[in-house]
Amino acid sequence: MIPPGQEIRLAMLGMIEGNGHPYSWSAIINGYDPEAMAACPYAAIPGYLGRQPLDSVRIPGARVTHLWTDNPAEAEPVAKASLIEHIVSKPEEVIGHVDAVIISTDDGDNHVKRARPFVEAGLPVFVDKPMATNLPDLLQFVRWHKTGKVILSTSGMRYAPEMRQAEAMRPDLGDLRWITSFTCKTWERYGIHALEAVYPLLGTGFMSARTMHQAGSDVVHLTHVSGAQVTLGAIHDAYGSFGAVHLYGTKGQLALRLTDTYPAFRGQLLAFIEMLRTGVRPVPFEQTVDLMAIVIAGIQSREKGGIEIPLVNVWSDIIVTSTTLS
Repeated sequence: MIPPGQEIRLAMLGMIEGNGHPYSWSAIINGYDPEAMAACPYAAIPGYLGRQPLDSVRIPGARVTHLWTDNPAEAEPVAKASLIEHIVSKPEEVIGHVDAVIISTDDGDNHVKRARPFVEAGLPVFVDKPMATNLPDLLQFVRWHKTGKVILSTSGMRYAPEMRQAEAMRPDLGDLRWITSFTCKTWERYGIHALEAVYPLLGTGFMSARTMHQAGSDVVHLTHVSGAQVTLGAIHDAYGSFGAVHLYGTKGQLALRLTDTYPAFRGQLLAFIEMLRTGVRPVPFEQTVDLMAIVIAGIQSREKGGIEIPLVNVWSDIIVTSTTLS
């Protein structure tokens, strides 16, 4: 745990096509240079940053001090825009100079490789969603967790104020019978957003996944022990519909829509920083494993022509590795 009063030094590691988190997450923590940020290739980032009072964009007590990007040419513009002091030529160079690292890429098949040097060095690691999109890598994260390594991975949708409205409205909805949740891009990279936006409403107890696939889209249907059904759409090019959720209950219905990613990302980063201070996880690791098991089951169903995949089949392999994930 890092005591109050000691600034938390963070490394932001990795940037791949379609993901501008080194710009946005670093800026949310450090503050930013508006003129340099205007050149960010992801126009939404200076847009939502610019809607906040400039002096409010900062997380006191923490700072991104080191940066590494997959393409070295991209590092300097990020560092200039998001006020990062040090650029390293290899990610491992940050070991010994930071208190924790953020793996800021959403390529779930590569997160074990990216995280390994830092986990094995004993550094706490935040892994961008999804933590793992194949079973062997998920099992490796489970093994690390069981040996006491500190690993956190979440979607910002869990922290979006718009999604959290649903808790206050639950009495008006009655028992949930059907939930729809939507994301753009692929199931592998963005399906976790649609899933984690609604997962807290039902919790553990998902029983099966079935994927209906066609070119450019996956629609994944889930069943839950409560009797609720969940339909998650991942339509690659439907950017304008990202973050749309609809809840249907026995007493009423509720439509939700993400309108601002800034508070979602800020809440996500604050939760990680608070965990570094207190040692208390904001999300049980068991939930993260369950979420990844559902994502993997959706992939398995698609690869097998859309058959229903019981979640117990995925969990059976996990349980062999560890009988307790507390």
